[in-house]
Amino acid sequence: MNATNGTPRTRGRTLRSDILFAFAVAVACYLAWLLRHVLLLLYVSALFAVVLKPLVCFISDLRFGRFRPFRKVAIFVLLLAVIGGLTAFGFVAIPPVVSDLDDFTREVPARLPHILDALRRIPFAGHINTDALTARVEGAITDSASYVLHSLKNWAGAIFSIAMCLILTVYFSLEGDTAYHWVLSLVPIDYRDRLDHALRRAEGRMGKWLLGQGTLMLILGLASTVTYLALHVRYAYALGFLTGLLNIIPVVGAAVCIALALLVAAVDSWGRVLGVAIFYAVYINLENSFLIPRIMKSRVDLPGLSILVGLLIGSEVAGVVGALVSVPTAVLVSVLLDEYLVVKDENPSVAVNTVSRR
Repeated sequence: MNATNGTPRTRGRTLRSDILFAFAVAVACYLAWLLRHVLLLLYVSALFAVVLKPLVCFISDLRFGRFRPFRKVAIFVLLLAVIGGLTAFGFVAIPPVVSDLDDFTREVPARLPHILDALRRIPFAGHINTDALTARVEGAITDSASYVLHSLKNWAGAIFSIAMCLILTVYFSLEGDTAYHWVLSLVPIDYRDRLDHALRRAEGRMGKWLLGQGTLMLILGLASTVTYLALHVRYAYALGFLTGLLNIIPVVGAAVCIALALLVAAVDSWGRVLGVAIFYAVYINLENSFLIPRIMKSRVDLPGLSILVGLLIGSEVAGVVGALVSVPTAVLVSVLLDEYLVVKDENPSVAVNTVSRR
């Protein structure tokens, strides 16, 4: 009687299981919040491994006579290329900047009186306390050195996170298939094939995004370097490399590059500032009207609004790292929404005929 009619004993078990499940979900959410930085690092590393997979496969498919690099060799070559590029950028960019900053800090005390004399001649500027301004400038120079020393701890933490991200990306590239199949094994068998198909489609679109974004980065890097050299802007090669590299971050990367280039050009002359501004105005219109529709639209198939919303959410959640992975994450979310939530018409022609008859 109790077993067949669903008596209070069965209801008690159901209520107990619901309470335990809710408690387990609450504990899991609390642990995820405590480990949010670690989970973010794992997610970013796994996403980088997925995005870089086509490049790794391309390197492993190359043949040098009888030698064909294996997957491990391809990952090692790619890692060496990244480290070598960053090292070359450091050797090219850092010494001139450090030298100019050193000259600037030594010349400021000597040039400051002349700057203050010119400031006093400006109309309505006679009420400025030049002695207090001089003290503040000298104090700012001293405080900047101490700030650099105090921020070494933060820099060390950032460098450690970057190193761990690289190591995890390598491990995900080597053992990603094993981890992927293990995650799929947690899904019920009836839903496993559908999820696998959706994730495979997202992986293909992410790889196409990397190819398209790399093309845009190369075009912008070369064009900006040639422009900086033609205008005789300082640190032309370093600025060009940085401009192309930061273009991987949508919107924010381009804004930072424009501001940095204008600031460096303003050190020498306003004519160079005008030249840099004209170059970016022409390039942004060319990129939005010609390059992005032909390079990115056919590869990623994402509207601009979804990319902007993903950028805002990613930057709010994880800062620069979130903005960096915003587009691949938007691709993943788009594929999953299209697979599970979008209602598709199995026979579009019938629907069109029905609408026309009405």
